[in-house]
Amino acid sequence: MGFGVFIHRSDSIYDDSPAEQYQFPSQYLGRVRACLGDWIIYYEPRKVAATRGYFAVAKVAEVIPDPKAPGMYLALIEPGTYLDFINPVPFSGTEGVIERGVLNEKGKISGRAQSAVRPISNADFNRIVGIGLDEQEPELPRTGALETRSSVEGLGEGAQTPFVFEHERNRVMQLSSRIVRDRLFRRLVVHAYDKRCAITGLKLINGGGRAEVDAAHIRPVEANGPDILTNGIALSGTAHWMFDRGLISLSDDLDILVSRHANDPDSIQGLINKTGRAIVPTRAFERPHPHFLRWHRENCFKY
Repeated sequence: MGFGVFIHRSDSIYDDSPAEQYQFPSQYLGRVRACLGDWIIYYEPRKVAATRGYFAVAKVAEVIPDPKAPGMYLALIEPGTYLDFINPVPFSGTEGVIERGVLNEKGKISGRAQSAVRPISNADFNRIVGIGLDEQEPELPRTGALETRSSVEGLGEGAQTPFVFEHERNRVMQLSSRIVRDRLFRRLVVHAYDKRCAITGLKLINGGGRAEVDAAHIRPVEANGPDILTNGIALSGTAHWMFDRGLISLSDDLDILVSRHANDPDSIQGLINKTGRAIVPTRAFERPHPHFLRWHRENCFKY
């Protein structure tokens, strides 16, 4: 087992779904198998417009031949392990290249940097993950909900700590913590939506500086919904409650749907912003993915 870097473009021609699978040709089979059972970092090349750089981590659970494409293989991602970085990490920083393993003995960038799949050292992995998940200004929760967990890992609201690690290899233990993942997912979604509810359009900040908006999973974690931004949506408390109970949903085109089972549809309509469509981020890779929206309509929404 070993850490690795998988190159993925938002406009990829491959059958990739980063939170679920990574398609690759046979020439990379040995390198991908070397990552089996361990964590990889996703990277978007610098030549991609508005590149995200190193943008997420995930754990490889299985490697199989692609049943739909002869000569191609799939790295299947372990459910619940994918996690978007809250800070995209550039290829180069103020101190030079972030991934030191792509440098040759002369300190120059080698051809290794062009490889779609490559191994990465523990030090490089920890450096990239540490930057990607660094909470320089921890996002305050919508309510005092974390106070009820103060006895767990010292993560009460008053003791909220950034994503920092004492030991190199122990970073992977934090990547599996549901408390940590929930906090990072909230920060990611709330930031992408500019602290605004996608349904009502309201952007409310209370006196304590907290955004009165939730980060909702479209496909819930309990139903193997991943912690990927495209499976998230920012919702006010009331909108979140209605969304989870199937009283509202979204079409693939982001039209807001209201269930015929709602006992007060007029009041619900009064909460919806005037456009009748969800207010989402402008960048495509941050918007709700139709794959997750279809799941919500088929499994939660009450037609």
